[in-house]
Amino acid sequence: MRVFLTGASSGIGEALARHYAAAGATLGLAARRRDRLHELAAELPGTHASYALDVADATALQDAAADFVARCGCPDVVIANAGVSVGTLADDAADLPALRRVFETNVMGMAQTFQPFIAAMKARGSGRLVGIASVAGIRGLPGAGAYCASKAATIAYLEALRGELRGSGIRVVTIAPGYIATPMTAVNRYPMPFLMPADAAARRFARAIERGVSYTVIPWQMGVVAKLLRLLPDPLFDAIFARAGRKPRGLDL
Repeated sequence: MRVFLTGASSGIGEALARHYAAAGATLGLAARRRDRLHELAAELPGTHASYALDVADATALQDAAADFVARCGCPDVVIANAGVSVGTLADDAADLPALRRVFETNVMGMAQTFQPFIAAMKARGSGRLVGIASVAGIRGLPGAGAYCASKAATIAYLEALRGELRGSGIRVVTIAPGYIATPMTAVNRYPMPFLMPADAAARRFARAIERGVSYTVIPWQMGVVAKLLRLLPDPLFDAIFARAGRKPRGLDL
């Protein structure tokens, strides 16, 4: 199996890299942190390609995809996992660059990760395009407008892509994690129900990817929460979450 994975240097990405390498896959590992990326590639069993890049850079992703296909062949699975999260406030002009950065990474980065591989997958007639969304995309949470909106956009984008690629042999898989123990969630200053270790999450993600499910929430308990949130009337939702804890602002993206 060949797997191309973004956001590979830490958190969910690192856990997925370790899971697939242990299963004998050949990996294309992409992330911004060059040193950590090369360290990870050296730690994994097997021989893997690593690409130090920012998923906001479409040209860098096209170059990495071309190199991986030339060296290893068309991937069986492409996982657009790279993502950033930061608290933002709508009335603060200083937060507008953060909003733009979150969308460039979480939304454009996903599209730019998939695009270079789709033609080869279509020609072969098989493959998996996997987008890591979030339950935060179900409803907008105060103080997290950038992240919630970006994840809502990824869910809608993946849904549209699923229909677009129907009949091509390519399966589009949307995974919406709840709270996973990663550096991204470590800064949260509020309770995180059903918090799951990254390695356990990676195993569940891999099973969902293998099955080719169209959409899943992991852990399942957060799927129940997400369904309940959808059913809450707006006035009740607004009253409850206006007082909820908020993600810190001003993190380095």
